[in-house]
This record gives sequence, structure tokens and C-alpha cells, in this order.
Amino acid sequence: MTTAQPSAFDHRMAVFDSDDGFLAAALPFLGEGLGASGEPPPVAIAAPRNLDLLRDALGRDAKDVTCIPHTDWYTGSAANAVARAAAYLTAHAGPGGRIHLVMEPVWSGRAGRSARETTEWIRYEALANLLFAPMATTALCAYDARTAGPAVVAAARRTHPDTEVYEDPLRLAAELDAVPLPLPPAGARPLREPDAAGVRRWAAARGLPAADAELFAAAVAETAAALAPLGGDALLWGEAPACVCELRSARRLDDPLAGFVPPSAAGPEPGPGLWYARQVCAYVDIRDDADGATVRLQYA
Repeated sequence: MTTAQPSAFDHRMAVFDSDDGFLAAALPFLGEGLGASGEPPPVAIAAPRNLDLLRDALGRDAKDVTCIPHTDWYTGSAANAVARAAAYLTAHAGPGGRIHLVMEPVWSGRAGRSARETTEWIRYEALANLLFAPMATTALCAYDARTAGPAVVAAARRTHPDTEVYEDPLRLAAELDAVPLPLPPAGARPLREPDAAGVRRWAAARGLPAADAELFAAAVAETAAALAPLGGDALLWGEAPACVCELRSARRLDDPLAGFVPPSAAGPEPGPGLWYARQVCAYVDIRDDADGATVRLQYA
């Protein structure tokens, strides 16, 4: 059994294109976790079919591995996955975050449904290196080439330190953010005061159910408070479920982790509003420029 001291976040990647390939990557990794002295049971978050393969291959050791269907774990946005991982580590990991996790994203589901969505999940993989840097967690991100596809796998390699093409997370995030946002439509509605009541009424008129309109309105109001002072009118456009609000801040954010750090751990910048918005909205886009920052929230 290993007695090595915990180290910083160990973020690994495995690519496979067969059932045997998955087992060849996952079994030794889980065995490493099972043999780690004083560490909680390792966790496998994977496709249900792959969990069945693991249980059969592990035999009696299967009882010592926590198995979670990835469709139960990855149920929302990339920011939701960050929050879920942080909560799980707080509740179940050993001292310093010590635990082994096999993590297989649902590339045949939300994560791979569009280039826009895929970009957010690549950002998540890159920023994980910063968000979980203080933790002694060991994560193996499992990529099934049969569903992820070559472009996704190539991009993901740039987010994992154990590959030969790993990129600094800040550089990669800056590259993703260098893509300009599409211009707002000509019919976008200006809103001088982005208060929750006004946004809620607009969203309801656009077809959002009452509960969703409430969440979207709260996300806009919380973000506006965090961005103050604002640098102009808010803009609203879209139809349910893809209601959009764009806010301008008179100051730059200059923080690639804006909204990814839980409020309890966040400093005064950018504030809890962006964390709430990332948890509620499908997309939160931030673009800094010479005059401040543009933040665009899309509900779904």
C-alpha cells in the first residue's frame, strides 16, 4: 500500500475506443485508489454500461468502489458540474481532498450537442486545473472516442497536464474568449434598470414558465449587482426557453474564474452574483474590453 504524501490536483486523461480499452484505463486507476492508505473508496462516474463492465471485472472489490451513472452526475451546465464536484469532495473526500475519481462526461448528451456546448465543457476541463489545484484529488477523465469524436478529444488533450499538448489554463481560456460574441439582434429591448421584477415580466411574456422566469430574473439582478457600476442599459431578447440578457459593466473583470468560485470562498471580485448566474443559466459569456466588460446570460 502506498504511503506517499498527498500532492496537488492530479488531472489525468484516458482515451479509449472499446470496452476493453475502458477497462484497461479504469481498472489500474481504481486499483491505485483502493491501495491508497487512508483514502476513501474510489469513485467511478461513467456510462451505466461501463459501470456494469467495471463491476464484473472488479468482482468482490466492486463493493469498495462507489459507482455513479454519469447521467446522474452531469445533469446541467459545466458550472453545475464544478459545483457538484466541489460539494462531493467536501462531503466524501479525505483530508486535503484525497480521493480517486474516474469521470466520464456524457459526450452523447448535453456536453456534445453543439459546438457552443462543447466549448463550455472544454473550458470546464481547463479551469479544473485551477479550481481544484489545492486539492489532493486524483481524477481520470475518460473519453470514449466512439461518442466524443476526434475534435473533442484533441481539444481535451490540451486541458490535461499528462498529455504532450497541455496548455496553460489561462491561455486556453483567453483563446476561447477571443471569439467575439454575436451582435445583439436589432429588436433587443433596452432596460435601464435590470431589476428582477422587470426582467421577470419580460421573460414571462416571452413564454418562460413562472418558476423559470423567476430564476432568470434573479440571475440578471444578482449579476447586475455584482457588476456595478453598470456601463449602460441592459438588453433583453429571445423567446422561451432561450431568453437572453446582456449587461455592460463599467469595469473589467479580468478573471477567468469569475462565477466558478463558490460565494463562500470568493473574494470581493466578482461577487456571488455570477456564481448564481452560472448555476441557473445555460451559458454565461464574459468579454473584457478597454471600456469594461460585457456579460451575456442565456437561460437555456
